[in-house]
Amino acid sequence: MKLNEIRDNPGAHYRAKRVGRGIGSGKGKTSGRGGKGQTARSGVALNGFEGGQTPLHRRLPKRGFTNIFRKDYTVVNLGRLQEALDAGKLKAEGAVDAKGLVAAGILRRSRDGVRLLAKGKLTTAITIEVAGASKSAIAAVEAAGGKVVLRGAKTAEAAAEA
Repeated sequence: MKLNEIRDNPGAHYRAKRVGRGIGSGKGKTSGRGGKGQTARSGVALNGFEGGQTPLHRRLPKRGFTNIFRKDYTVVNLGRLQEALDAGKLKAEGAVDAKGLVAAGILRRSRDGVRLLAKGKLTTAITIEVAGASKSAIAAVEAAGGKVVLRGAKTAEAAAEA
């Protein structure tokens, strides 16, 4: 290969659109901008503007609200736990909680608590303390010989006592 043989990849470089260069170019006179008015000028970005007609985002009704008190749980899947156990980042003995998961590098932060979901397989018996867990995740952990302890969430027993 010589210096004079070096080329860009096909499609990496394209010729600039030369506007305002006469009728024959196909992009002469108005340069593809149509007639006069606001959109023929530079610096115009009218997102959602429909020519004076009420825009779609104003025609549709407002619905619902955002609950500012909603808990923001971090999700952990069983497969991730098993990977960490196999890699030796997590120890099976003792209870594993949110701090332990962060220390092991499984989570970056625990936020309002950890929610355990059943994606993946768990083969090691482990006791894990979480704020919430799906029924299938609890069943999978118990099938592996482990235990799920729900902390910081209302359990059926706590609700019955209250």
